[in-house]
Amino acid sequence: MPLADALVLSHPEQVDRLCAACPEAAPTAVLAGDPCFDRMLAARPYRERFRRALGVRAGQRLVVLSSTWNPASLFGDGGTDGGSGADDVLPALLPRLAREFPVDEYRFAAVLHPNIWHGHGPGQIRAWLDRARRCGLVLIDPLEGWRQALLAADAVIGDHGSVTYYAAALGTPVLLAAAPLHELDPDAPISAFMREAPRLDPGAPLRGQVEQLVDRHRPLSGPAEFTTSVPGEAAVRLRALFYSMMGAPEPEWAATLEPLPLPRLEAATVTAPLHVLTRVDRPGEVSVTRWPGAPSAAGDVHMAVHEDTRDVDQLELADVIYRDGLPDDPRFGSPSMWTDEVLQRYQGCSLAAFVIGPDTCVVRPRRGDLLRLVGVGVDPGACASALHALLGPGDGGGEDVRMRLARLVEDGFLVRVKGRDARVRVAPAQ
Repeated sequence: MPLADALVLSHPEQVDRLCAACPEAAPTAVLAGDPCFDRMLAARPYRERFRRALGVRAGQRLVVLSSTWNPASLFGDGGTDGGSGADDVLPALLPRLAREFPVDEYRFAAVLHPNIWHGHGPGQIRAWLDRARRCGLVLIDPLEGWRQALLAADAVIGDHGSVTYYAAALGTPVLLAAAPLHELDPDAPISAFMREAPRLDPGAPLRGQVEQLVDRHRPLSGPAEFTTSVPGEAAVRLRALFYSMMGAPEPEWAATLEPLPLPRLEAATVTAPLHVLTRVDRPGEVSVTRWPGAPSAAGDVHMAVHEDTRDVDQLELADVIYRDGLPDDPRFGSPSMWTDEVLQRYQGCSLAAFVIGPDTCVVRPRRGDLLRLVGVGVDPGACASALHALLGPGDGGGEDVRMRLARLVEDGFLVRVKGRDARVRVAPAQ
C-alpha cells in the first residue's frame, strides 16, 4: 500500500512513469505544478535588479557555475586538494577562469548544492574556493539566493543537477561540464536534455566556448516543457489540495507564492593582483582590459593591486594601488590622507586610488594633486588604470605630467572596456 496520501507531481510525464513503476501509488498522484519554478517565472521582470545586487555592471556577462552533490558532479567530491571525485571539474576550471576572462567583462557566481556545504562545512568550502573568491567569484546562498542568480545569469556551466535543468527551462544558455548519463533514468526528460545540451571541452579555451554558447544559443524545448505543465498554477492547486486533505474550506483570498527577495548586495571587489593591459587609442581615449592572471595579449601592461590583497609582496611591485571604502571612514583618515600614506609607503607606486562609490574614486598621482574621477558604468579601478596610462611612463618630467593633468581636468577622458565606453570626468578633489 502507498505510504503517502498524496504525491505531488509537476507534469503528466511523471504520472506516467509513476504508473509504470508503482501502479499501486497511481491514485495518490496529484498534478500541482512547480512552486519553485513559478516563483522564478514571476520574478523575471526584476532580472536587472538581481544583476545589480550581484555586482554585475552594464555590458558584463554573468556566468553561474552550478553543481549538485555527488562524486560525478561538477564539484566532484568537493575540493581543490586533489580529492578522489570523478573528475573534480570545477576545481580544475577555477584557475583558468581567472586567466581567460577579464574582470570588467565577466562576473562569476557559484551555486553549490546544500549537501556540499553540509558535508564539508562552510569553512572548508570557502577555504577551497578562497583564491577564486579573491579573483571575483561570488558564492551564492544555496537555499535563498540561487533562483535569483539563475534569473540574472547570461550563461550556466553545470551538471545533471536540478539547478542546471531549471536554468535551461528558463531559456538560459547551458554548457554541461559533467553529464553522467549512467546515473540517470534513460527515459527521464533530464536524460534527453543531457544528450542534447552542448558540452564543455576542458581542453579548449573556455572564453571562446562561453561566447559561442551565448551568441549561438537556441533554447531547448524539453526543459521548459517538462518542468511544469501548469505554469503559474502551483499556489492555487497546492492550497486546494492541502485544504481538501484537512477537510477545511479554503480562504476567500487568492492563493499566492512569496515573491523572490532581492539578494544582499555582493560587492565586485577583486583583491587578487590585476594585470592591466592598456592602449591609448588617441589623446584622451584609453582601452583597458584587466585580468587576475597574466594577460593573454601583448601591449602596455601595468599591475594594479588592492591594498587588502593576500599577495602582499605584490604591493611593492604595483603601479596602481587601490582600495574601496567610505570617504569619512576614520580608519583611513580621509581619501587624501590614505593616498598620501600609500605613495609614501610604496615608492614604486605611481598612483593611489580610493574608491568611494560604484562610479567614483579619489586618486593621487605621484606627481600631481588629489583628483576625483567619475565614470558612470565602468569600475572606478579601471578608470584609475586608464589615468595611469594617460599620464605615461614614470620617468617623465614633473611639469609634463602636470600639463597632462591640467588638460584632463578640463576635458576629461574616455575609457573603453569591451562592449561599452564611459566618459570620465576629472576634477580637483576637496
